[in-house]
Amino acid sequence: MHIPKTQTAIVISGPGGPDVLVPRELPVETPGAGDILIRVTAAGINRHDIHQRASGKHSDGRAVPGLEVCGTVAALGSGVTGMTQGDRVMALVPGGGYGQYVIAPAPLVMPAPDGFSDIEAAAIPEAVFTTWWNFFHLMSLQKDQFALFHGGTSGVGHIALQAMSALGYNVIATAGSAQKVAACGDFGAMAAFSYDDPELATKVMEATGGAGISTLLDVSAGAHLAQDLAMMAPDGTIAHLSGGGGSTLDLPVRDLMAKRIRITGSLLRPLPLDRKSQVADAIRRDVWPLLGTRVRPSIAQVFPLTDAAAAHAMMETGSHIGKIMLRLTPD
Repeated sequence: MHIPKTQTAIVISGPGGPDVLVPRELPVETPGAGDILIRVTAAGINRHDIHQRASGKHSDGRAVPGLEVCGTVAALGSGVTGMTQGDRVMALVPGGGYGQYVIAPAPLVMPAPDGFSDIEAAAIPEAVFTTWWNFFHLMSLQKDQFALFHGGTSGVGHIALQAMSALGYNVIATAGSAQKVAACGDFGAMAAFSYDDPELATKVMEATGGAGISTLLDVSAGAHLAQDLAMMAPDGTIAHLSGGGGSTLDLPVRDLMAKRIRITGSLLRPLPLDRKSQVADAIRRDVWPLLGTRVRPSIAQVFPLTDAAAAHAMMETGSHIGKIMLRLTPD
């Protein structure tokens, strides 16, 4: 396979709105030990990318956003086994996905399912890594407990509902419109409600038979904290995925004490590779066999790479259900 010296990638030219995303010619990196160079055919848009763009390039210095891709193996770094050049793969990457070539750690690269298009395969990694790390590694969800996902029709949420319900977990979801609430049920939620419903906590408690929620994944930076605390089970855990632009939580400490509620959070991108590798092993075991049968991403819209700004603008409207994707033209 011919590997060019340069590639077209979308860079964050400075902090700001979607218009700061611009195409640039950048060098194609050489994979180091334990890494794989992927020729990208599709990439997913994630809320993390929006936050990264708004604040400027990431703290690790990478100006190219993008955390999940599908493509073909272009080159292998030393020590990589089990894959060959030309293999069709999907991967979680540490940034750089909005480009024609990207480096991925080998443990986070998986075969793309035969029944999936490249667009569908690229929609999977960020969602399942986020779900499995938070619900099972961070919060230790058990099958006799109830989980709740705020934002059940998001790119992560709708895949999480499918995978977790297929494996027998009791998952409740919230969403922002009647259409989205109905879609949560289609994706596998045992119950779904509007997150603005003033009776949300009461309805969730009824749905769980009074048991309450043991693990809650919040992408709203605590926007529904009072309702969240009221619906939590004793010894339950709330994990945050969004910092809300630096917002702070006003915590009623006595409510935490009464139920022994734990509040935590995580960022997937800086998670050490050994922990991500553990998550990858669980995904290969539990989720990969479901892809194409019980789990399939809903694609809201596909944009060409050079229209990444339009893709970001669409995500910021909050009107979509499922994943917003980028398609790359083969070089």
